[in-house]
Amino acid sequence: QVHSAFPTPHSTVGMMMAAAKPNNVATRARNAARTARVSCRASRNNSVNVATQLDWKSLATSMDDLSPIEIMDHALATFGDEIAIAFSGAEDVAVIEYAKLTGRPFRVFSLDTGRLDKETYELFDAVEKHYGINIEYTFPDAQECMDLVREKGMFSFYEDGHQECCRVRKVRPLRRQLKTLKAWVTGQRKDQSPGTRAAVPVVEVDPVFEGLDGGEGSLIKYNPMSNASSADVWMFLRTMGVPTNKLHEMGYDSIGCQPCTKPVLPNQHEREGRWWWEDAAGKECGLHSGNIAGQESDDSAGEEGEKQSLYDSVTEMSKADLEALATDASSRPEKGAVGVLYAPWCQFCQALEEDFEAAAAKIGATGEDVKVFKFRADTEREFSADKFQLETFPRIVYIPGKSSTNAKPISYLSEKRTVDDLLTFTKNVSGVEARDYLGFTK
Repeated sequence: QVHSAFPTPHSTVGMMMAAAKPNNVATRARNAARTARVSCRASRNNSVNVATQLDWKSLATSMDDLSPIEIMDHALATFGDEIAIAFSGAEDVAVIEYAKLTGRPFRVFSLDTGRLDKETYELFDAVEKHYGINIEYTFPDAQECMDLVREKGMFSFYEDGHQECCRVRKVRPLRRQLKTLKAWVTGQRKDQSPGTRAAVPVVEVDPVFEGLDGGEGSLIKYNPMSNASSADVWMFLRTMGVPTNKLHEMGYDSIGCQPCTKPVLPNQHEREGRWWWEDAAGKECGLHSGNIAGQESDDSAGEEGEKQSLYDSVTEMSKADLEALATDASSRPEKGAVGVLYAPWCQFCQALEEDFEAAAAKIGATGEDVKVFKFRADTEREFSADKFQLETFPRIVYIPGKSSTNAKPISYLSEKRTVDDLLTFTKNVSGVEARDYLGFTK
């Protein structure tokens, strides 16, 4: 769940007053920032990295209930001209508006990948004029881009995934930019991409990138929109009358590079318009790859680690039993079986754990003859690929019941993996209804 972290239209006057009188920004923000400012001044005087002076994890917990303007005021008060806002989309315009409302000076940078839509460039221009600022544009290395295109062509990402192109056009330029800063601000929200953005604190030591002082822990990352919803963002943008990307008027929700962005249909999750040809769970380009616990590098995701088990409340199925279930209809439950093929070290499988276990409990509570299982597929990849077309983790599958005319397993590939989404999938493929559309739990 997310809570509304944005002012409603009737509080706009109060925000305007805050902008006109920067010393009157909410008392809570001043109190939250006081310790940071003192430590920051001390660190500058002694040439010590401020990131090492504070307990940022505890600070994130204490700041979680603050509004975006309070979090932004804390960021700008703490880091001054050594922090900058990363700008590309609607949430980032909201972040810039909040920075303006604090009354403090602020910097904005943006990544020009060379593959953006015309409307995005028009938004850059409109934002510069609206706020009277000069965006600090960062570009990919020309030689790296040329080598990639000459070797693989203009659209290689449709064949072998977007990560390599994003690494050249986004991640490495971002790394260079962040090496000039001590902190940065993003417009990330927890609800943007289930499975990758579920762990987005309002402030954190950046788990992936380094800052000006270099080394682990040298960069602080603020996410003031973390607890906001898309509806919150758009109400705020409309209320404040700020520039937005014209592509939003054409059905685009999440906007990136032109070849990798498309409009979404009603009730589709916004991230389904990004990299739609890939497995839905991993739709991050490396810019925020540290959202998932255990992911430490933008150049690699899903390294095998120490974690050996997931979904502890769900029955583990052996290879022999699963093969029998997949090939012998007589061995199946009447309503079939729903399972997750997983790798315990995979961050996306870990992110799915809570929702899958909750869905499994609700399915079991119906009393219907349907089996819920888990299968560790990283140790049986060839078998999993052959029987269930496994390409990436996790893979949720439904094996039809013994009386079904369709004997082939059905894969659930949607990015929507909340409890309700999993139960809706189960209802549609098996007829087992664990929850109706009014939210009544049976």
